Amino acid sequence: MPVLPIIHPQFDPIAISLGPLHVRWYGLMYLIAFVLFVVLGRQRIKARPDLGWQRNELDDLLFYGMLGVILGGRIGYVLFYKASFYLSHPIDIFKVWEGGMAFHGGMLGVFLALWYFARKTQRHFLQVGDFVAPLVPTGLAAGRLGNFINGELWGRVTAPDAPWAMLFPQAWQADAKLVQADPALQSSLVNYFDPVSHQMLNGLARHPSQLYQFALEGLSLFVILWLFARRPRPMGAISGLFLIGYGSFRFLAEFTREPDDFLGLLAGHLSMGQWLSLPMIAAGVVMMVWAYRRKAV
Repeated sequence: MPVLPIIHPQFDPIAISLGPLHVRWYGLMYLIAFVLFVVLGRQRIKARPDLGWQRNELDDLLFYGMLGVILGGRIGYVLFYKASFYLSHPIDIFKVWEGGMAFHGGMLGVFLALWYFARKTQRHFLQVGDFVAPLVPTGLAAGRLGNFINGELWGRVTAPDAPWAMLFPQAWQADAKLVQADPALQSSLVNYFDPVSHQMLNGLARHPSQLYQFALEGLSLFVILWLFARRPRPMGAISGLFLIGYGSFRFLAEFTREPDDFLGLLAGHLSMGQWLSLPMIAAGVVMMVWAYRRKAV
């Protein structure tokens, strides 16, 4: 008897209900990300007093960073992914509760926030970036965990008997479209009982790509940057390593992540996330080479 792939648990998107107040898991992940930023930032200040940071500066930086993440992430999603739709429906730009945030846009928003903070505190932009970079991956990990809990941004179709295969009942419409476009996938459909709807369903086994990104862009990148930043490095080296690490991990993870249905794969058979990651990697390499050559002069 064949072993069925794991069925996504289909968590309730509402984590806490207090009367009319509902706290959603994804919002809770943002809160966890900001708390971890403060905790790790204070630890970094304590471990590296030579950097000259004060705890009150960390609080100010968090405020500017939050604005950068939220505004940049939303604007980036609008411009990079669904520009034509929002051009026709401009009011929908403000409906953030319906979802739609882009990491690359959020990163640009954070860059602007860091630039403003650096100017305000009379620091070099790269000094601020080097301090912040090791604190970012845990926030990315929290975000990807939120994606998994919500059952969104699922992965591409994989073999039903693969040890990593997972069935996402939330993807039934996407599964139907894929089978309609490629009838050969009919043989890959898996019949299973959905414990939430109490119905027999059929679907395509997929990669749990949210968990891959949680492990790569979140945990792995955090360990790499945290260890690298424990010792003094040339200005810009830590920021450069972050760009290389995130861009590389995101590029790899995108091979298992289902492309946005309104975009698909673009020229060269790469996803939008991969095309946006390539300049990040290039910029990181240039930054690290510049940092170490500048030190040697």
